[in-house]
Amino acid sequence: MDIAYIPSPSRGVLYLGPIPLRGYAFCIIIGVFVAVWLGNKRWVARGGRAGTVADIAVWAVPFGLVGGRLYHVITDYELYFSPGRNWVDAFKVWEGGLGIWGAIALGALGAWIGARRRGVAMPAYADAVAPGIAFAQAIGRWGNWFNQELYGRETHLPWALHITSSEGGRVPGYYHPTFLYESLWCVGVGFLVIWADRRFKLGHGRAFALYVAAYCVGRGWIEYMRVDDAHHILGLRLNDWTALIVFLLAVTYMILSARMRPGREPIVEAGAAGDTEAKDAEPEGDKPDGTDGKDAKDKDGAKPEHGKAESDGSEAKETADVAAKVDMVKSDAPEADASEVKDTAEAKKG
Repeated sequence: MDIAYIPSPSRGVLYLGPIPLRGYAFCIIIGVFVAVWLGNKRWVARGGRAGTVADIAVWAVPFGLVGGRLYHVITDYELYFSPGRNWVDAFKVWEGGLGIWGAIALGALGAWIGARRRGVAMPAYADAVAPGIAFAQAIGRWGNWFNQELYGRETHLPWALHITSSEGGRVPGYYHPTFLYESLWCVGVGFLVIWADRRFKLGHGRAFALYVAAYCVGRGWIEYMRVDDAHHILGLRLNDWTALIVFLLAVTYMILSARMRPGREPIVEAGAAGDTEAKDAEPEGDKPDGTDGKDAKDKDGAKPEHGKAESDGSEAKETADVAAKVDMVKSDAPEADASEVKDTAEAKKG
């Protein structure tokens, strides 16, 4: 009886000459670009500079890849260090095997280094990139589809994943597509964080904490469905315990942060918004009479020569008084006396 199912790709790598093009790697790369693009838009909307998210991602992404691989190798060491295994395979990242817990932990360390170098507060940066990381995970999970890995229990549901490979202990058949479940869950988490951030103005790292908590809820029930080999503690897979612990830490942080630092940061990057506001507030310098600020300053700053003006006025007044006295003498005294008075006045003036 034929049933509907999700087919698996016949191979997860194509060759462009000698260059291998691996589907798993392409999914990771596309996810990173989406995370940086969306994170940049959210950062600029919060008042940050364009390009800051990408600059910090230069540190966060390599750290995240190393952290993800380390977590996988440590928790599944028997795949690389057991008898008959080749430890060199631990470096073959393109074959799959990135633990999200290690990727987020060490990626956060790289982001912290980049944020310090840029002079940016880490919690604000984490809030900006949180939904983008969720969407990146959603895209990255399709890399597991290319590698035919991380599937769940056997099922005959119409959306069952058809596994055709028998490598690495796989048994061909129809299984729950847990990669698809997690991909869809991550999309929902991304939109949840965007909505909650707009609705409640989350700040100081609470948007990122919401992403972590929401992801852990989904990872818990999806991990429970998986059938690949894993370490168990008290009947639960190791990743289930990790999801539970990280969930509690994220919720605790959200509660304590909301009490200690309510609201969100008014400024996320020093100088980003201030430079623009200062430029907009700068006066034009044009005056109604057509002179600019510099000319007006020169004009207003020119001080009158008060001493010279007062001296000229005093001499003019003195000359007028002498002339009046001469006229009076001419009319009432002999001509010689008038001449004498005039000489006296000129001598006084001199």
